[in-house]
Amino acid sequence: LQAFLAHCEVGGEAIAIRYFDRLISYGELDEMSSHFAAWLIRSGAVQGDRIFILLQNVPQFAIAALGAWKAGLIPVLGNPMYRQDELGKLMADCEPSVILCHPSQRPAFEAVAGERTILTTTAGAMQSRGDPRSIPADEPDETDAFMAILGTQAHEGSLCERITSDPALLLYTSGTTGVPKGAMLTASNLSYNAAVARRWFAVDGDARLLSIAPLFHITGFSLNLCLALSTGASLILTHRFRPDVVMDAIREWKPTFTVGASTAFIALMNEPSVSPADFDSFHSIYSGGAPISPSLATRFEEELGHRLHTSFGMTETTAQTHLAPFEADIPVDPETGALAIGVPVCGVDARIVDKDGKPCGLREPGELLVRGPQVMTGYWRKPEETAETLADGWMHTGDIGLMDEAGWFYLVDRKKNMISASGFKVWPREVEDVLYRHEAVREAAIVGAPDEYRGETVHAFVSLRAGQAVTEAALIAFVRERLAAYKCPRKIHFVDELPKTPSGKIMHYQLADRLK
Repeated sequence: LQAFLAHCEVGGEAIAIRYFDRLISYGELDEMSSHFAAWLIRSGAVQGDRIFILLQNVPQFAIAALGAWKAGLIPVLGNPMYRQDELGKLMADCEPSVILCHPSQRPAFEAVAGERTILTTTAGAMQSRGDPRSIPADEPDETDAFMAILGTQAHEGSLCERITSDPALLLYTSGTTGVPKGAMLTASNLSYNAAVARRWFAVDGDARLLSIAPLFHITGFSLNLCLALSTGASLILTHRFRPDVVMDAIREWKPTFTVGASTAFIALMNEPSVSPADFDSFHSIYSGGAPISPSLATRFEEELGHRLHTSFGMTETTAQTHLAPFEADIPVDPETGALAIGVPVCGVDARIVDKDGKPCGLREPGELLVRGPQVMTGYWRKPEETAETLADGWMHTGDIGLMDEAGWFYLVDRKKNMISASGFKVWPREVEDVLYRHEAVREAAIVGAPDEYRGETVHAFVSLRAGQAVTEAALIAFVRERLAAYKCPRKIHFVDELPKTPSGKIMHYQLADRLK
């Protein structure tokens, strides 16, 4: 927040947000967020209260987060796709005093919010283009309560005195295991992470950051919103991720940097009109949220002319702990076929340990542990889970990885995703990478299916690229030519789309549930 305010003082006319045909300057963003902070204070909010923000990538998200900080509140971020039961559990956990959401979510909140204040704001409120591909045409026709607040009287005293630092953000994990927990992130976590990203990605006030990751996810919040506000850069928003709308934004605003899930880049590659020339303005492109396969990275560079740099981070680590150096060739581990996730960034310690917590040797798989200034203080109101995850001063990631002789780190898979077929270990990511090499495959996910004889067998869920076709037998044969027989899928399930978290991670546990 302090870095944002400093940029407002020296460069208030600079563009902070580009949202379709609306340009919002740093000065305007400062003023609007102060108006919202003043409203929160007049409404009785006290320092440390929570405000539940469930918005897509719209300017109001940035205004609300900044206003909450100025008023001393803790923003709690949630997925706008949550339903009533999910919202009820999160509401009971974080107990917000104010809720900000889109109108379509209001009925679900009214059923679980009790006496809490509910504010709504529309996706179309801060633009006039009204692109029907992205701006909902069926949003309830009602007064935008949030926008009305922005025209009220500002607070007369100093807002910065109310800033809270512990925590400054409450962000629920994406829940790939099905049980979300609220990670408590401090202002120090956020500012340190932004400082590392600023230097690593070479972002300055002239940069234009394309936000394809949702702002309610740690990648979007930390590496898009916080990075832009702390550097004076311009943030490009498109409400929701639609490949055709994003491509239009790329052509219109010429972004210089983006970070997003591999599934988003797959979608962009499959846009019919996309070409390498569309990406000429980019200085660097990183994939975040989940490791990517070597085949996908190769395909992206061949088709769009840009290297897709790798990274690793978690909600609990305020995003990145590992990044691939910009100029380096990213290696592939010959044993597992995994593409390196990068090297630890400044201030981060990382190590690989076995099941007994003892350090593993070079290229020996084990659990990845990290520690550093980005690591959360704990899970909201969950001391036991906090103690288990932050044991002995180290963040236990739950990911199986290894380190090579040069200090590169690789992820093999999640501990819970490992398949045991007749006693043989099968890491889904290795099989998925082979499937991605097939020209017809768009997305792939490997899960274990219960088997009375083998314990588990390997099943694949696959979606195909537009205009492509392949039979189950042909795809199994393709894998069998490249991997040991016990790693090959016994069954291929063809689907239109794979289930994903809002950040784009494929939810293997949901696919596994289909096979029970």
